Amino acid sequence: MRRWVLRFGPAIAGNLRRLRPRPSPRWHLDEMVVKIGGRLLYLWRAVDDEGEVLEVLVQRRRDKAAALKLMRKLLKKHGFAPTQVTTDKLRSYGAAFREIGLTARHEQGRRRNNRAEVSHQPVRRRERKMQRFKSPGSA
Repeated sequence: MRRWVLRFGPAIAGNLRRLRPRPSPRWHLDEMVVKIGGRLLYLWRAVDDEGEVLEVLVQRRRDKAAALKLMRKLLKKHGFAPTQVTTDKLRSYGAAFREIGLTARHEQGRRRNNRAEVSHQPVRRRERKMQRFKSPGSA
């Protein structure tokens, strides 16, 4: 059974990925602090307007370079630029958008980013269940 999964699993996963509908053009970006292996790291998340997780990235810093890396991964993975991006008031996002040349409307606000904030809850539940994450891959 295991050999069958190893042999055919990637092909089946690729087919399923291709059949998945295109995500909404409105993205919500946010970062949260997680303790992984005794170190505080930042878990950057991108969620579309319907709550579907687009990308997750673990970084040591909370700066422009990390925001830039998240945006590049998103654009490469999905192949299109969003029409609207909603973030908290972290200035790294704006700097990263300017460097990439993203022309999407950038909304910032305290309660506007609730879609991304709510998407952190399953991660926090898993973190408590596992009694902290041991490695960045488990986050």
